Amino acid sequence: MSKQNGLTEELAVRIGLAARALPGNDVQQLMFALVELLDMPLTAAKLESVSMDDLQEEAKIELSALDEDCLAEALSYLHGKHPALAATLNLPEVQPSLKDAGAIKVACASNNADLLDGHFGSCLRFLVYEVTANEMRLVDIRAVTEAPEDADKNTWRANIIADCQVLYVGSIGGPAAAKVVRAGIHPIKHPEVLPAADAVLRLQGVIGDGAPPWLAKIMGATPEERIRCADLAQVEQA
Repeated sequence: MSKQNGLTEELAVRIGLAARALPGNDVQQLMFALVELLDMPLTAAKLESVSMDDLQEEAKIELSALDEDCLAEALSYLHGKHPALAATLNLPEVQPSLKDAGAIKVACASNNADLLDGHFGSCLRFLVYEVTANEMRLVDIRAVTEAPEDADKNTWRANIIADCQVLYVGSIGGPAAAKVVRAGIHPIKHPEVLPAADAVLRLQGVIGDGAPPWLAKIMGATPEERIRCADLAQVEQA
């Protein structure tokens, strides 16, 4: 993803839209105020820490004439929570949860739109899908915030998707993969860039009696059932 003055495209869009929500305050003024308040480099985690008091008192932005709706809208852009951001960044639409106890959650490392194109250690977000044998939905888009200085970066990222059972990545290093596995997540490397939904659709195609043993285990199959799955997989490959 391209960068502007050291900012990712997403952060630049957040700041630009936040400035537009504050009549009388242009992008340059808001950018200067944020740098004064947060110091460079500006990161997603820093923007998400900004409060109304920060903008009014510490950043010295003239907001007294603005109503709370304007302030709330600007903050929702800075925090990356405003619904319009998804459309602006060409992100896919999130749907309601399947609410199916048998569904598995699949995270896909992504940098652009709906693509599976991210390295585990540097991707901007995870696209999270719920999948059953009959249905598949994108249920969440999780921005990756910067890990605290005293935290392990790979463990921090694994915790963002701790409720997922499968992770698709463009690439992942050995130590990082070990920490992902330790978190109970099965990593799958997919170097070819493609829509994340296509990768998840392929996974959906093996859910059921013919699931590979690792997937059958995730789905709660007994050891006997996993052995049967392994036998079926061998027959299909023969």
